[in-house]
Amino acid sequence: MQLTSAAFQAGGEIPSYYSSDGEDASPELSWKDAPAETKSFVLIMHDPDAPRRGGFTHWVVYNIASGTGHIAENVPQEERIAGVGMHGRNDGGSLGYMGPAPPSGVHRYFVRLFALDDALDLKPGATHSEVSAKMKGHILAQAELMGTYEKKDKRVA
Repeated sequence: MQLTSAAFQAGGEIPSYYSSDGEDASPELSWKDAPAETKSFVLIMHDPDAPRRGGFTHWVVYNIASGTGHIAENVPQEERIAGVGMHGRNDGGSLGYMGPAPPSGVHRYFVRLFALDDALDLKPGATHSEVSAKMKGHILAQAELMGTYEKKDKRVA
């Protein structure tokens, strides 16, 4: 399974448009080559470099329909993303996407897509830990896209 974005390349810098320095818009994401038996997808964006135990989860989307292979840029911060799936809560406590906002230095942001053999029995607004617990034993495949970000006002000229 392959996960890509028109917004940034694997290992490259995430443009500030998708961060707290910019518009805080969610990036476009596309995927292909999921297992034929996939029933749903889960997407999680996580910063393991955040200065808190376990890092910081920026985005959780689950119960993405098996026929879906794309999430458009700047999806609304609503419980349900039309034609896609359900939003979970980020570690900031809000629904939907929360862009990179590292307090210092360069952070890595891992966008992980999981193909599952079932849909998750969760209502909109579930947390990363709730989604992860329900996914156990149901993951068929996983893809990853990592981008980096450093807060623009902290850079040395």
